[in-house]
Amino acid sequence: MDRLREMEVFVGIAEAGSFAGAGRRLNMSPPAVTRAVAALEDRLGARLLSRTTRSLSLTETGQRFLETARRVLAELDHAEREITGEATTPSGHLTMTASVTFGRMALAPIVCDFLAAHPRITVSLVLLDRVVSLVEEGIDVGFRIGDLPDSTIIARRVGEVRRVLVASPGYLAKRGEPQRPSDLSAHSFIGFRGLMSSRGVPLTAGDKPLNIPVRPRLDVNDAATALMAAEAGHGIANLYCYVAGESIRAGRLTPVLAAHWPACAPVHIVYPDARLLASKVRALVDWAAPRLTSELHRLSAQSDHP
Repeated sequence: MDRLREMEVFVGIAEAGSFAGAGRRLNMSPPAVTRAVAALEDRLGARLLSRTTRSLSLTETGQRFLETARRVLAELDHAEREITGEATTPSGHLTMTASVTFGRMALAPIVCDFLAAHPRITVSLVLLDRVVSLVEEGIDVGFRIGDLPDSTIIARRVGEVRRVLVASPGYLAKRGEPQRPSDLSAHSFIGFRGLMSSRGVPLTAGDKPLNIPVRPRLDVNDAATALMAAEAGHGIANLYCYVAGESIRAGRLTPVLAAHWPACAPVHIVYPDARLLASKVRALVDWAAPRLTSELHRLSAQSDHP
């Protein structure tokens, strides 16, 4: 087995988090994966992986070698694609991730148009309401809402979204409209776990952040269900503007306490750090960024309160 293949196996193990995962990704048997790592460590005279029956981690030497191996493999891939013409004609498979509702309402149409414009690319769109580790789970591109922690990923800001409080006109006619944040405690509340925290509903009073404690009468983990319940008059809901915007525009929902909504949250396209970005990833980022910016602006404008 040649050196480049050994590097590829090592990178595959680091990214998949297991020998078995690397074997599936590279279409290799577990013994072949084990032999490749053993040969690489023997040749380097250093241990790259620390293995027990329950865990797998990189040694300090392995962490350093991983960066070098990724760079070497990326440069080789780029050189080959330049010769074959693939560097100018993006091709291959892309795996991307986003939250469920954001992916369905804002991202999916953009991805479908991207596929129509790039017939040599295929896509897996993984929608999950949790933060995904791009490297560990083999994701090429992610779409994230909110401030990003310090990391090695590359982030391109494409817009922002705001949290909004909304209720149906019928509910407000029956229960009255809250005039101050503290009034929320007297209302029925629809809790969406994606935006709720143990501290309550985030609002503001001027420049001062507030967290208003509420006890939801209905607690759901799906934004579409929270939207439906709010439209049906079951209470006040805290949702992102891209979820509630169309309902506000159509009059099915009314903004509540708009003067106290918190600052907008940034939206980023993120992808793993690499010296040479694969042409398929670059094509996706360059395609999605301006279109997502435009779509987020449209969805945000729908929730603007006069």
